[in-house]
Amino acid sequence: MPTIGVAVAIPEPWASELQDYRTSVGDTTAAMIPTHITLVPPTDIDDLVVADVEKHLEEVATEVGTYCVHLRGTGTFRPVSPVVFVTLVEGISQCEQLAAAVRRGPLDVELQYPYHPHVTVAHHLEDPLLDRAFEELAAFECEFDVADFHLYVHDDDAGWRPARTFALHGAPD
Repeated sequence: MPTIGVAVAIPEPWASELQDYRTSVGDTTAAMIPTHITLVPPTDIDDLVVADVEKHLEEVATEVGTYCVHLRGTGTFRPVSPVVFVTLVEGISQCEQLAAAVRRGPLDVELQYPYHPHVTVAHHLEDPLLDRAFEELAAFECEFDVADFHLYVHDDDAGWRPARTFALHGAPD
């Protein structure tokens, strides 16, 4: 039974910059997780459903248009969850709408927490390291257009790898 996720990939050079930063603060999972904005969290699906999931994602991609994401500053989910992230200051509602569309049909999954688009930069670290990430990336900023999203599959050895890309074909936002 594969474990999949659906996400918007952060483009270069920011993807590597944020992933390298995540590694530098001791987040050992960073090398196995591409820098992203989650749409569907890790979900186990039956092999027999993979084709249905891909068809569903193709349909969603035809409904949603390209949009801009502007990342700036940091936030945290502490004390609920030991996570520091880079915040979205533009593109929040579009990510919410895309995530809601993706999480229908075969990907109608129950979320552990309310959906909040973000880019994780430190996870499950000691508080001083989470504080450091929160402070050191407070001035981080970038903007990019979202023109696609990805279906990722988890591999125990290689981590999360993109299995398929879905280009957005709807009317631009």
